[in-house]
Amino acid sequence: MAAATGKVIIVTGASRGIGLAISHHLLSSSCSPNSASQNNRILAIARSRGPLEQLQREYPSRVEILAGDLSDFSLGAKVAEVVKDKFGGRLDGLIVNHGILEPVKRVADADAEEWRRLFDVNFFSAVSMIKACLPQLRASKGRIVLCSSGAASNNYATWGAYGASKAALNHLAGTLATEEKHVTTISVRPGVVDTDMQVSIRDTHSTEMDKTDAAKFLELKQTGGLLRPDQPGNVMAKLSLDAPAELSGKFLSWNDASLAAFQEK
Repeated sequence: MAAATGKVIIVTGASRGIGLAISHHLLSSSCSPNSASQNNRILAIARSRGPLEQLQREYPSRVEILAGDLSDFSLGAKVAEVVKDKFGGRLDGLIVNHGILEPVKRVADADAEEWRRLFDVNFFSAVSMIKACLPQLRASKGRIVLCSSGAASNNYATWGAYGASKAALNHLAGTLATEEKHVTTISVRPGVVDTDMQVSIRDTHSTEMDKTDAAKFLELKQTGGLLRPDQPGNVMAKLSLDAPAELSGKFLSWNDASLAAFQEK
């Protein structure tokens, strides 16, 4: 087992995109000189086991994995078991990064059950995971980082379910900041990132979206305007280690001036 000078962080949605970038940064020697990052350990969670196993092979003894559907709320209890068994009950941070976009429909065409499914994945699973981790995070005076979206405060036709779930995450961050004074919780807007979600927006959902919105995302791809996953991912990784308490409850863009200390120089 790695020396105990590093920190223990849970990363959900860790198999690809921003979550995979977060994981690599937490485990890299460049993450933060103040965190002894060469000894950081993570619990990587996602639906797909294969990419998680690949991450584990790259960082032997420093990565534990848990594959499962995040809408299964029993996963929270399993996480607590892994933290107890593999990390001696130590937990310093939780990054809630997973999420889905569907249903991409106008409210008039949507089914409430589709919204329920999205909220199970994007929001209620976060509540379940956070509740399971709070005892350890209180003990470590740890951090929670929630991956939000600009859609939480900017309205896009057909994105009602997704935007509402992200707005709920932002409110959850504020609630936790009020209730859990010794745990720092931050909600982060990662910007428009070159991930599989952007592929589905362009290739699958563009006909359902308003033409101006679909054109905007297509243009970002064509002009190189999409962010790399590591740009917001590295900031979120560092926040999970060292975010100051005065930021608790805030909803901030990854490149906000108040996060300058966590951005690449």
